[in-house]
Amino acid sequence: MSSMVLCAYDQRVTTPRVRFAPAPTGFLHVGSARTALFNWLYARHHGGQMVLRIEDTDAALKTQQYVDAIIEPLRWLGLDWDEGPHFQSDRSQMHQAALRQLLDCGAAYFCDLTRDDIEQRCKQAGLPVGYHGWSRDRNVADGPGVVVRFRCPDLGETVVNDVVRGRVSFPNESLEDFVIRRGDGSITFHLANAVDDHDMAISHVIRGEDLLNTTPRVLLIREALGYSSPPVYAHLPLLVDDKRRKLSKRRHDVSLDDYRRRGYLPEAMVNYLALLGWGPPDEIEIRPIDEIIKLFDLDAVKPAPAFFDPVRLDHINSSYIKSFTPQQFAASADPFITSSDINRDSSVAASSSPSSISSRSVVESLAGDIQQRIARLDEVQGWIDWILSDEVSYDDKAWQKSIVKGRAAAEVLEAVEERLADDDFTSAERLEAIVMSVGDELSERHGVRVRSQAPVRVAVSGRAAGLPLWMPLRLLGKDETLSRLRKARSRLASSRP
Repeated sequence: MSSMVLCAYDQRVTTPRVRFAPAPTGFLHVGSARTALFNWLYARHHGGQMVLRIEDTDAALKTQQYVDAIIEPLRWLGLDWDEGPHFQSDRSQMHQAALRQLLDCGAAYFCDLTRDDIEQRCKQAGLPVGYHGWSRDRNVADGPGVVVRFRCPDLGETVVNDVVRGRVSFPNESLEDFVIRRGDGSITFHLANAVDDHDMAISHVIRGEDLLNTTPRVLLIREALGYSSPPVYAHLPLLVDDKRRKLSKRRHDVSLDDYRRRGYLPEAMVNYLALLGWGPPDEIEIRPIDEIIKLFDLDAVKPAPAFFDPVRLDHINSSYIKSFTPQQFAASADPFITSSDINRDSSVAASSSPSSISSRSVVESLAGDIQQRIARLDEVQGWIDWILSDEVSYDDKAWQKSIVKGRAAAEVLEAVEERLADDDFTSAERLEAIVMSVGDELSERHGVRVRSQAPVRVAVSGRAAGLPLWMPLRLLGKDETLSRLRKARSRLASSRP
């Protein structure tokens, strides 16, 4: 076996075949989603093919639940694949055949040493912790609990010429003989990867930087098996937080599905993930996916860790939300509105008969104002739930400030109720003029500024702040608005001695 393996890269492949090969973990990590996207972008940019392969060397993980946790988020992002999904667990015969070949040619051997055995030998020999080839010449017979180790070269180096990282050298003396078959008979990642990438004619392996140290092992296996022309490797930068810590499920929100459930748009998520380690030459960040495909290539991927910035993600997501028409916005927001449509006497569209207040019609009517105020679709309901609710839930602080302590608040509510009773609620502008005129008249009467909008807002919504009030009042309807004003007046009167 050669003491040096050079993995040269040449991106001039006519029809590249890339593979996204996640392990089934129960959810798709945002880092894995970024890896899938970069594979997909590269394949689409070069007119190649993307292969989906599920690396379930543990066959117990081949359940529909685990598979769906990978496939559904990919489909949500709009990423398709040209082949697969293939399952490594279905390819065990090929893996076992490769294992026998390695054993027969002396590139691998049996080892029966346990972890405790290895640690004891290290202590006795005064060697650093690790496996030091003790079973190479012991002629261990196969049996229960016996593993198979790959015999690494003692001299030279294994070099990976990585598209992103350049020349990365691994001294062979630092590579301990690693396990390629576990004691339970299952094949490990390194051997399965080497065999499957060869059999599936994978031309490019685009994956996370955390897998770079596995590459020399895979290359050594490929050489021992007689495979020529290793694939092009490109190891993507890790995703880190603002403290430069690697993203982890223990500390961070890393499940792509969690972002979907919180109201991030797939277009925005794809746009943002594309910017994690790569950037367009014109530095325009927010752009359609067709333009990203046209501009994307691996030589523009940077090796430095990529900061996963939730604030930047929110900015991109809000930009996409703002670009929607009212109809598109209402349709997108609809799954995030949990309040059911309710029936009450409403004068929307100048109708005096009972009608249904549709949450979608409310969102569509208020789209312009809501879109300017949110970063995620799950925020929509918080702006309109008071319109859709039968009961007002008063914020105590707002009630005390605007109504109990508000100047002439009782007079404001009484006058507004009286004047709105004569209106047909067909014009938001007229509703504004009526409410504001009450404040102007009371200001003149009392000789001090009397605010009329604040107590009316609290009376009908229970809050001190919200969307511009007038269109929501029109949507709330005449009967419900007057009813809420009366209830607020009654509540105020009963609280006074």
